[in-house]
Amino acid sequence: MLLPLYTTLALLFLLIPIAYTFVFSFNDSVKSNISWRGFTFDNWTGVCNAQDVCEAFGNSILIAFVATVAATTLGTMIAIALVRYRFRFRSSISLLLFLPMATPEVVLGAGLAAQFLGAGVQKGLGTIIIAHTMFCISFVVVTVKARVSSIDPALEEAGRDLYGSPAQVFWRITFPLLLPGIVAAALLSFALSFDDFIITNFNSGAATTFPKFVYVAASRGIPAEANVIASAVFVLAITLVITTQVTSTLRARRLAAKS
Repeated sequence: MLLPLYTTLALLFLLIPIAYTFVFSFNDSVKSNISWRGFTFDNWTGVCNAQDVCEAFGNSILIAFVATVAATTLGTMIAIALVRYRFRFRSSISLLLFLPMATPEVVLGAGLAAQFLGAGVQKGLGTIIIAHTMFCISFVVVTVKARVSSIDPALEEAGRDLYGSPAQVFWRITFPLLLPGIVAAALLSFALSFDDFIITNFNSGAATTFPKFVYVAASRGIPAEANVIASAVFVLAITLVITTQVTSTLRARRLAAKS
């Protein structure tokens, strides 16, 4: 009987930082955003007034988008190869793909930074994108691999029996069946890349991302404009989740009614 109470308390505890961030996005702060000074909408209407906050947010969006596209493309191809084909060192490659997921981010970030330093590569947005792509690939492979394993190869064989070319079979049969797993992997990669700080801090150089901006600004008080961006991202994510769930429920009900 106490389980619902424990669940509610745990949920409230997790929501406290989010509620704090949302409330203090309306704080009429001057130099710091630690103590409440008064209610205002100016932070929302002038979100780019704080120095570098919008630039950092834009960098995070750009890095997450490019890294997601690259990691999703490469990871999907790797997942298909691991499930559908037999080749030497297949088991070893499957094992190695789990290492970035199990390796502490400090070790992974320091290792990538040492490689960039040894190769003489100037750190910046490019090195961040490469680093994020490297650790996101593992999550894509794991997610898409599970989807590939659930697809009956007989469906693709039927397409080939109907004289479909390999490209037609892939784009008209395989890809639509893989799409839910690919989308899930892409969303996971985007969230991991956008939220990452440790690996980014090792490989960013002078470039600034939103998590790095928040970390540096925390020493003098995170500006309210950063709270605005964080709150907007949270509201957008919740809206997308609710919309997806409602759409899926309505679609399922329509299919059930037709059957």
